[in-house]
Amino acid sequence: MSTSSSAAARPGAAPSPDPTRRATFADVFAVPEFRTVFASFGIFMIGETVKMLALSVLIYERTGSSLIAALAYVAGFLPHALGGIFLLSLADRWRPRVLMVGYDLIRLVMVVVLAAGVLPPVAMLALVFTVGLVAPVSNAARTALLPDLLDGDAYVLGRSLFTVAAGATQVLGFGVGGLLLNLVGPYGALWLTAATCAISALLLRFGLRDRPPRTAAPGAGAPGAIGETWRVNRLLLADRRVRGLLLAQWLPGSLLVGAEGVVVPYTAALGSGLDAGTASGVLFMAAAAGMLVGDLIVGRFVAPGMRERLTPWLALLLGVPMLAFVLNPALAPAAALFALATAGSAYQLGLARRFLEAVPPERRGQSFGLAGIGFMTAQGAAAAGAGALGEVIAPGIVMALAGGGSLLATLLLWRWLSGKDA
Repeated sequence: MSTSSSAAARPGAAPSPDPTRRATFADVFAVPEFRTVFASFGIFMIGETVKMLALSVLIYERTGSSLIAALAYVAGFLPHALGGIFLLSLADRWRPRVLMVGYDLIRLVMVVVLAAGVLPPVAMLALVFTVGLVAPVSNAARTALLPDLLDGDAYVLGRSLFTVAAGATQVLGFGVGGLLLNLVGPYGALWLTAATCAISALLLRFGLRDRPPRTAAPGAGAPGAIGETWRVNRLLLADRRVRGLLLAQWLPGSLLVGAEGVVVPYTAALGSGLDAGTASGVLFMAAAAGMLVGDLIVGRFVAPGMRERLTPWLALLLGVPMLAFVLNPALAPAAALFALATAGSAYQLGLARRFLEAVPPERRGQSFGLAGIGFMTAQGAAAAGAGALGEVIAPGIVMALAGGGSLLATLLLWRWLSGKDA
């Protein structure tokens, strides 16, 4: 069943009468509401990156603890899994614009409290953690809104642009954040982050139509948000096709992240003439560049049918180059291998249409939220597992094992990756 309605039925949606036609950036950005959501997302990502950097520096200055500073850096991400388990049903029960604007306003209040400097470090972390519980609901509402704005291949291209924007704005956020910390200090950077929250909320409030919830308001005796989230998650995972497509989205890409978990010890042992921080930065930038270029090329220049046929082969590309790390390549070839491998992340684009068609329209928000939460959780588990292996075996071997794990997952999930699940 297809959950994408015709462009004629939705004011402002991108016209795409022929689903086999390759969309262009002009098609996507011709939709005013897409421009609004895309701009809001970019501002959100820059603000979040600056906030994490400023908070980490601030807490380190106040405590002198590297561990607590590291916790400050990731505190906004750790609650995602909990929010996904307990609250995702709200993405379909509440109006999308209300959810997204409300989350920006909650973030605004949080950042103002942090910038005021009235909380001790532990309370700061607790506040960031608590607000982070709501993040997956807002993210799910945003992702589920895209098929309402874009039809056919324009939807897939729009999805790819969000991936590109996520990487590019994080890089920009780190650069801007470092500059702001030097110019105005961590508290000043937090006040400027508050401004990004307000700008994002205003864009969404006045740039989006107020759409109704996807599911009707629960009646008396109906399960609450937690019960409904658990119930729908079980139903989605019980559907063989949906479950297979979820695993196809989660495993090949997230297993590769295990290799990133040992980049620092790998570069430290290389003897490249650069310090470990600089050398590891080269590999991380190569990985980000490969992902961005892969998504741009496959999303924009590959026809929809060919993109879906290439999906399993792109997934194979994630793992195969990493096998060469058993030879401990020097920094330049290692960066090239990383970039080549992460270009395979574009395999996700070939799954976008099939996943959209497989999930119930009235549960689209929770379905997309579950896909995102599962991917983040799998990435964290892969990085943690790789770090543990790195304590007992050489980092290059761990990287090769990460590639081998991705390769094995791709082969086991070939049926869903190749579209034979229908």
